[in-house]
Amino acid sequence: MFTKVLVANRGEIAVRVIRACRDLGVRTVAVYSDADKHAGHVRYADEAYNVGPARAADSYLDHEAVIEAGRKAGADAVHPGYGFLAENAEFARKVEASDLTWIGPSADAMERLGEKTKARALMQEADVPVVPGTTEPVESADEVKGIAAEYGYPVAIKAEGGGGGRGLKVVHSEDEVEDQLETAQREGEAYFDNSSVYVEKYLESPRHIEVQILADEHGNVRHLGERDCSLQRRHQKVIEEAPSPALDADLRERIGNAARRGVREAEYTNAGTVEFLVEDGEFYFMEVNTRIQVEHTATEEVTGIDVVKWQLRVAAGEEIDFAQDDVEIEGHAIEYRINAENAADDFAPATGSLETYDPPGGPGVRIDDAVRQGDEIGGDYDSMIAKLIVAAGDREECLARSERALSEFEIRGIETIIPFHRLMVTDETFRAGEHTTKYLDEELDRERIDQAVEQWGDAGSDDTGEDDDGEGDDVTEREFTVEVNGKRFEVNLEERGAPPVPDVEAVANGAGAAADAGGPSTRSRPEAAESDDEEVVVEGDGEQVTAEMQGTILAVDVEVGDEVGAGDVVCVLEAMKMENDVVTERGGTVSDVLVAEGDSVDMGDTLVVLE
Repeated sequence: MFTKVLVANRGEIAVRVIRACRDLGVRTVAVYSDADKHAGHVRYADEAYNVGPARAADSYLDHEAVIEAGRKAGADAVHPGYGFLAENAEFARKVEASDLTWIGPSADAMERLGEKTKARALMQEADVPVVPGTTEPVESADEVKGIAAEYGYPVAIKAEGGGGGRGLKVVHSEDEVEDQLETAQREGEAYFDNSSVYVEKYLESPRHIEVQILADEHGNVRHLGERDCSLQRRHQKVIEEAPSPALDADLRERIGNAARRGVREAEYTNAGTVEFLVEDGEFYFMEVNTRIQVEHTATEEVTGIDVVKWQLRVAAGEEIDFAQDDVEIEGHAIEYRINAENAADDFAPATGSLETYDPPGGPGVRIDDAVRQGDEIGGDYDSMIAKLIVAAGDREECLARSERALSEFEIRGIETIIPFHRLMVTDETFRAGEHTTKYLDEELDRERIDQAVEQWGDAGSDDTGEDDDGEGDDVTEREFTVEVNGKRFEVNLEERGAPPVPDVEAVANGAGAAADAGGPSTRSRPEAAESDDEEVVVEGDGEQVTAEMQGTILAVDVEVGDEVGAGDVVCVLEAMKMENDVVTERGGTVSDVLVAEGDSVDMGDTLVVLE
């Protein structure tokens, strides 16, 4: 087994990996960006290293910075979690070429399955059904139109490196082809550094079923049953459960066996997920996620198998010690993604402070998170702040237990989708297990979501800034977070009289009788330093189109002098992995464009000015 693992990720999945490592007696190393200096995964790890600015491309996605952090720390393996570099074959190959071990499938296997056209061809060779479509990338609108003429509209244009709905565009008619093709290519380039796309027939009302697999270097391939991930909004999963309420025993067996055949054909090792679409009793291969999934927790709860531990064991060369017939599915489990989003505002990402964070407990309730009360939730990364996993003897009991757990989950200071979850566990269609991937976007009455948020939503603040007696306490101890050569240290200094100014270099190297530098702290985190950035003042009495959230500009669609109408798109803003159109309220003539493609913006920043 490894002695020290670098976790190349952040948030709850980084903490999940850290905990699995600790259970196996393995030390851990975190990496963090400037925005995550005080993040939960940094607090949990044994040591941590800064890898760059807040922008993911300059930190968590920086191959050399992450590998160099592993070298500095003396790590012997890298676990990528999910997202960021988890499915990046180039990064995996660099790790394989270094002194570090890659905890995941080989770079070759990732390439075979990471590009969707190659994966489709491989699955066909393994006699796994695929959705009708192309096995080669398409480059022009005419190619898309030709495929649609063969299979009929709607068709789906998908980024080869895509996932989670990013880089996926549905085309319902010929006049939509050019715009949707361009958008899919742009998203593929922005999210996955790969603008190649392919086209397939779009299934109208499928179930989204995925099979968890484990495979080792000794030829053993096991599946751990399926999960149902059909409850989605804009192709983003929000609730997942195991097993699926829509599969009978025969279909369950056929899908599980198909998943095993596919990964064996790909010479795949470690954990992975084979995803299928199910419609009218038939199933079709969709893609393979060559990593751990967000929703792996549901599988763990019904099988008793720790998937992350097995990732570590397989990467260390161990052999899977259970047969396929030993895998038993007992009871039911549902995972609820606790996202910082306002469900009443089309699930728009939210930012703010966790003034109250009080998760539920009790029998059958599991919380995976990396936050604590007082933490700031920014808009730099994914909107998920926690996962609530509920397990019980059967689905009916699981739903009842979910109602209890969700009602106990108190978060104040920031909008979350807990009210939406509370609505869904009482929704007749969901409770009956009759929902499809289209249910949220096309069938559920939006007014019901608004009413749920009004009834159960509470992002207000009851923080007065004072203690109960109205007076602040005397501070006797101060905490400092310092960096020396990119490595993070927490220093606690006892104050006697005037607050001392610490000698950062001396403290970080162990000097000073009153200092304690080292591992993660459980004390409340210090306030973030105020920004030195100057405020941009825009003069004029025209309409100022501003950013409703923090994010990155993906595209600017107007120039100075353009005439725009009310509701026209002026630019596209990516926030928390979602692409958002920024539109005008009244319209007019563009007098100033203050942003360009690739710029980072904060909530309230002026993007475009109209006269």
